[in-house]
Amino acid sequence: MSRETSTASILVVEDSRAQREHLAEVLRKRGFSVATASGGLDALKQIRADPPDVVLLDVVLDDIDGYSVCRWVRLGERTRDVIVIMLTVKREVKERVEGLNVGADDYLPKPVDDEELEARIFAALRSRQAKIDLRLRNAELEDLLARSEHAAMTDALTGICNRRRFLDMLGREWATARRYGHAVSCALIDVDHFKRINDDGGHASGDEALRRIAQVVAGAIREVDACARYGGDEFAVMFPHTPRDKAQIAVERALVRLRRERAQWDAHLHALDFSAGIASSEDSGIGTPEQLLEAADRALYAAKRERGCIVVATDGILGG
Repeated sequence: MSRETSTASILVVEDSRAQREHLAEVLRKRGFSVATASGGLDALKQIRADPPDVVLLDVVLDDIDGYSVCRWVRLGERTRDVIVIMLTVKREVKERVEGLNVGADDYLPKPVDDEELEARIFAALRSRQAKIDLRLRNAELEDLLARSEHAAMTDALTGICNRRRFLDMLGREWATARRYGHAVSCALIDVDHFKRINDDGGHASGDEALRRIAQVVAGAIREVDACARYGGDEFAVMFPHTPRDKAQIAVERALVRLRRERAQWDAHLHALDFSAGIASSEDSGIGTPEQLLEAADRALYAAKRERGCIVVATDGILGG
């Protein structure tokens, strides 16, 4: 954020000592904090060390010209918002155009009228503040949109993907798999004895159980895989570029991790377990993402009969 306009800092860059001192005196009388530089190199050194709010920049300097100084100011992350007002005795239109093209905010011919100079400085400060405020509002809006989008794709309880996001990813991955001829597998996971956990420990215990399952499953799969809360006490996992036997290994790894870690949790979670059904696009009878999920659901149904079991759908499971 810039300083208040009445206490803005100004760097006067002017090779004429008389003009430099005159401008500095006029600006100090009007309440500005003023520093001076007699050349472009000295100006760049001061700007780099402590960027001022405004640079009054003579075009013609003894070492490097004002255009070069202005270009450097515009390239720096810390200096891009510094106001540059160029001063010159040259009155040709092409001179003013060149100054504006290299990034100057304004252009004043010499000799400079003191009242006009002050008015131009205040106008430039107001304009800069408006740009900064707009940039901040845009950043806040982008952040809000990003958080809203994330919330729309995320399950609030577990922090993993929600069903909507999962189905969208599965649809896109299915199209890619079909196009390039690689396998995509899917697992549906259901928490065993979830009703008992809820009944014995209350809804808080049930919520904790769901969070624990989500953490364990998400931690057992690859970054390219996708884990989602599919609904209630059911989770879904998508395995791109993965045949069913490799998907089975990943789900088994999650189940082993769950059974190892649950002993360290609260007593009401010591029996926490899950069953899973796995299906793959390798099955020629599966032709859509919806059929892939249906096949995994049928395998899950078979697994639930045994509890704590993983069942891989056989080819043709949707035929019967």
